[in-house]
Order: sequence, then structure tokens, then C-alpha cells
Amino acid sequence: MISLAKFGNELYTGERSYPIVQRRKWWFIIAIAAMALSGLIVATIGLNPGIEFRGGTEFTITNTQNHSGDKAREVLSGHDVKEPPRVSTVGNSTVRIQTENIPVPEGKTSGEILREVADELGAAYGVGEADVTSNSVGPSWGADVSKKALQGLVTFMVLVTIVMAIYFRAWRMGLAAILALIHDVIVTVGIYALVGFEVTPASVIGLLTILGYSLYDTVVVFDKVRENTEHLFDQYEDTYEERANLAVNQTLVRSINTSIVGILPVGSILFVGAFLLGAGTLRDIALALFIGMIVSTASSIFIATPLEVQFRNRETKIAEHTRQVRRHRGEEDAGELVGAHPATGSGHKAKVETSPDVLPGQHLGNRHQPRKKKARR
Repeated sequence: MISLAKFGNELYTGERSYPIVQRRKWWFIIAIAAMALSGLIVATIGLNPGIEFRGGTEFTITNTQNHSGDKAREVLSGHDVKEPPRVSTVGNSTVRIQTENIPVPEGKTSGEILREVADELGAAYGVGEADVTSNSVGPSWGADVSKKALQGLVTFMVLVTIVMAIYFRAWRMGLAAILALIHDVIVTVGIYALVGFEVTPASVIGLLTILGYSLYDTVVVFDKVRENTEHLFDQYEDTYEERANLAVNQTLVRSINTSIVGILPVGSILFVGAFLLGAGTLRDIALALFIGMIVSTASSIFIATPLEVQFRNRETKIAEHTRQVRRHRGEEDAGELVGAHPATGSGHKAKVETSPDVLPGQHLGNRHQPRKKKARR
């Protein structure tokens, strides 16, 4: 079995190569299908907004062994609460009850009603007054939180586009990165809706965090693409697409290793801290991080760079260079622009004049690496 170090070295030198960029149509179809399915899930099942977003009242009962929701429904029905309360168990001795805002009768204040309901819940669950806490959130505050979350997401996207365009001096890389980020957001939200976890401010924080993670991984790949294509027009051995594909292969092992290192602790928080210990806040943020890290790693490999290559292949200069490379190789139909090399899965069957031990479209060691110009002394 090949070692990971040798595998990574072969990918970096080009001795081993996977046609990731050349098969971009398949990745685009899968990405569009995943986004469409996520949108369908959100439209049919819907998100489960927490009390911070929809407004309402939350009661937390600690040190109780009774986790039945019937008692909570019985108490709240006596106070004209029409919406069934959401009752969940946190850990082994805590019950959380979320309901709509409790109507306040004339002659009483909201504080008095909350205290009255808290006392009745304490008696129903057999705990003392100190073991029942309440928290009330108005609908206007929840709407403001939703608005701020959306503003934060839009602001992040705009700033990312500007920074990427300035850093790489190419708007196509910025656009490709943004489209990959949009894919990550939609798919993560869709899976979140499918699981049914509550959407809380912690979930939003986790979502914004994975956007930064996805951007970081994409920038690393794009930086390698820029390095490999810096002197593209000084040679006629490789096309822009092939050098970009080499960059993806060169950073493949690094992307996978970084993801594993990040996913393992987040998975521990999600499965141990949330499901076994019942920590609600940890569960909300850990699920968003867990899903987002996996999705963003995949998008940085299979979506961001292939999209950037798709945009660049439309440039006149890149298209002409691709034609010249194909003519240099002696391929048939060199007048037609074909971005992928015949041996990499593009479906063309052009003849290539090469030695029998050389497979067209593959890099064979360091001699096919992009060369940097030597500095003059």
C-alpha cells in the first residue's frame, strides 16, 4: 500500500494526477443538484428557528427526573397559550420548554405572569422555585436578529469579492470563490433543515465561521494556480486548464489533512458534547461547523478551481494559447477550442504524437513542473 507521504509527493510532482478540472461538468451537475435538493428541503420541511428568531418565552427546569411534555402543555393551556410548546431534554436532569409569548390579563404585568407560570411548572415537575428560570424574547427583537444575520452574510460576501479581486488581480477568481461560498451556504442550510436542529445565533456564528474556512482553503488552491500559470505564455507544453488541474492535485492532500484536523474536534463536540451530554448551544454551532467543513472542502477542490478555469477558458488569450498547445502536440482539429486534453476524460479522440511510454495529458515528474525564471546576477 502506498504511503500518504509518497502519494502526496507523486501528486505534487505530477507523476500521479487526477483529471478533476477536466471533469468539471460532472462536478457542476452534482453541485447544482445538491443546491436544488437543499432548496426543496427548506421549502418543504422548513427551518426550525429558535426562540431568538421567532420570539416567545423559554422556561428551563433543572434537577428534575420527569421529562414529560404533557405537564408543560397542561400548565400552559391554562394560560390561554394556543401553540403547543416545544419540550426538549437537555442532559439527564434538565427540561427546556419553549412557547409563544404568554398573554397578559388585565391588571397583571408580564413579569407577574412569568413568575406565576414558573411556579406552576416547578410544582408540576416537583422542583423548587430556584430550579425554574424564564426568558422572554419579543418578536421585534427576533426579527432584528434575523436582519442583522442576513446583513452580516451579505457584507461578508461583498468584502470577500473585493479582497479576492485585489489579491489575485483577477475578478474571475473572486467570482468563482463567491459562487463556491454560495454553494456551501445553500447545502449547509439544506442539511441543517433536514436534521431539524433549531437555528439559533450560535448556528449563524457557525455558518459564518465555515465561510471563512472555505475561503481560506480556496485561496490556498488559487494561490497555487496563480504560481503554476505565472509563465503560462512562455511555453507550449501545457494549457491553462492542465496547469490549474496540477495545482488542485498538488494541494489535494493538504486540503484533506486540514479538513480531517478540523473535523475531528468538531465531531467530538457534536457527538459527545451534544448528543451524550445534551449541550444545546454546542450542538447548534457544532452541527453547522461539521457540515460546513465537509462541504467547503469539497467545494474548494471540485467547484472553485473548475469554475475559475471555465471563466478563464473564455478569454481570447487563453483560448489562443490552448489552440497553440494543441497544434504543438499535433492533435487533430486544433482549430477548435477544447480545454481538456484527450486523455483526461474530455471525450475527444485526437491523435497525439508521443512515445509509447508517455500517456497524453499526464505530467511525468519534475520536468513538467512550471519553471520559474532564474534571477539575473
